[in-house]
Amino acid sequence: MDQTHLKTAPLGATGMEITRVGFGAWALGGGGYEWGWGAQDDEDSIAAIHHALDLGINWIDTAAQYGFGHSEEVVARALVDLDERPYVFTKGGQPEGPNRTTLRSLRRDSLRRELDESLARLGVDAVDLYQIHWPVPGEVEEGWSTLAELKDEGLVRHIGVSNFDVEELRQIQQIAPVETLQPPYSLIARDVEDEILPFAEHEGIGVIVYSPMGSGMLTGAMTRERLANLPDDDWRKRDPRFREPRLSENLALVDRLETVADRHGTSIGSVAVAWTLTNPAVEGAIVGFRRPDQVDPIIGATGLELTDEDLATIEGGS
Repeated sequence: MDQTHLKTAPLGATGMEITRVGFGAWALGGGGYEWGWGAQDDEDSIAAIHHALDLGINWIDTAAQYGFGHSEEVVARALVDLDERPYVFTKGGQPEGPNRTTLRSLRRDSLRRELDESLARLGVDAVDLYQIHWPVPGEVEEGWSTLAELKDEGLVRHIGVSNFDVEELRQIQQIAPVETLQPPYSLIARDVEDEILPFAEHEGIGVIVYSPMGSGMLTGAMTRERLANLPDDDWRKRDPRFREPRLSENLALVDRLETVADRHGTSIGSVAVAWTLTNPAVEGAIVGFRRPDQVDPIIGATGLELTDEDLATIEGGS
């Protein structure tokens, strides 16, 4: 799926032209496991996907680990019978363990089994982009060699990694070119600015960032009261960014984002996403949508141009 009225960018050297905002399907996996987002209505999920595609978004990012296949199943339900399908990206390397815990394995047999299951759930013959979800010490080379094999066999069209550092990227580049990288990046998670993003830009690696709104912290909807009422199986209740002392700092940042949003007549979340897209290494940002009404306030980030004054305000300089 290439044609869209939204602003796009080439994803590295893959040949895919992606909208600058993509649909993130993590929360669609629901709750009941240690990285779940709490209960999620599948019909809301499907409606959100349809609405995002209607507005021009042309790629969806999911993973086998999201609800241990449930997110992929929901994505497949949303895409069945569509005349024009978006690009579908998924990830492997985190098979299900006992009691719905997450294991990490980049062994050849494990990755092949995960991909077979992902293809079956998604109802496709090949995945547009298959990514290693997390590096596993001692298994990175075997995992990347396996992805290169899967690409040669036509089971995946492009291959990439998520959460890799520069040393790991250099290591696997000796085996096969790294086409894409998916790191966390937002105003409250900026570590990748120092080495990882500059390296990816220098090497021509396509970058799609995840959690550009800080997993909901930078939407303007996250209050102390809402945080206190999150379900116990929402992983954010355990995250230090959602607890003091960082909570107060992050809420102050949200206030500055609101100032910029008011200037542009847009949403706080749209400004947070647009900020990540100002980095020259970043081609696209993955945004999680759980309901159709959440799409419209963020879609404007694809074309929002932040000024120097805006950036200074966000950084706390004015």
